[in-house]
Amino acid sequence: MKVVFLALFTLIVTSLNAQSIAGQWKTIDDETGKPRSIVEIEERDGKFYGKIVKLFREPGEEQDPICEECPGKKKNQKIIGMEIITDMELVKGENVYEDGEILDPESGNVYDCKLWIEDGKLMVRGYVMFLYRTQTWLPYEG
Repeated sequence: MKVVFLALFTLIVTSLNAQSIAGQWKTIDDETGKPRSIVEIEERDGKFYGKIVKLFREPGEEQDPICEECPGKKKNQKIIGMEIITDMELVKGENVYEDGEILDPESGNVYDCKLWIEDGKLMVRGYVMFLYRTQTWLPYEG
């Protein structure tokens, strides 16, 4: 009986722990539904950061473009390898990561960011005040 209780307790505690967002995620274009890139998220010193490690480009497009619209030091940097998610922190007691930012390399805009996992998918919300857009990123094994 003690073994069953211990196993059940362990299962409950494990399921209450937040799912980590670390790993590789495939971004999907909102308009076309096609894959756009692979973003790798990693933890450094208790915060989470994401960089673009691969782009899915059409044959006639520049395969390794630069970010002409990006602000500051990222202007004219190559998009592959660029850190677009910065300073995300896990909110204690919740399965939500906040207090960081996300950069849209197409527009150069930087947004406040909120990340969470739902049904095994990464929900990515960029927002300014009360205006926001949420994307669904898929796990990538490749």
